[in-house]
Amino acid sequence: MLQSKLFKSNKRLNDCATSDPTHVQPGDRGEHVKLIQIALQWFSPVKIDRGELSAGFYGKSTASSVLHYKRSHNIVNHAYQNAADDIVGKMTIKTLDDEVVEDQENGSSNLAAGGLRPIVGRIV
Repeated sequence: MLQSKLFKSNKRLNDCATSDPTHVQPGDRGEHVKLIQIALQWFSPVKIDRGELSAGFYGKSTASSVLHYKRSHNIVNHAYQNAADDIVGKMTIKTLDDEVVEDQENGSSNLAAGGLRPIVGRIV
């Protein structure tokens, strides 16, 4: 079960944290994608396209941000991978959730309130 204020009430992301078939991947769209994008905009320097953000669409720039995040955190399932991919699975959502929880506990950003303000002024 996800613990951050940002993710914990989203069923789709909680499913992603426990079930391989519910990984979040390019082409997906919805509130769960928007929540991932919010966290990525805070924790990754790769900017996400304004259109993808407003639509909650997992497009090319979201995939690029996920890939950068996974590479920078060395998120690779060595059971079947040699390198990071652009899919948000169990390991990625757990790492993002842990990072948001840590941010909340430190009170170091707008994510501390579980709000959506981190993306304001940070989109292309």
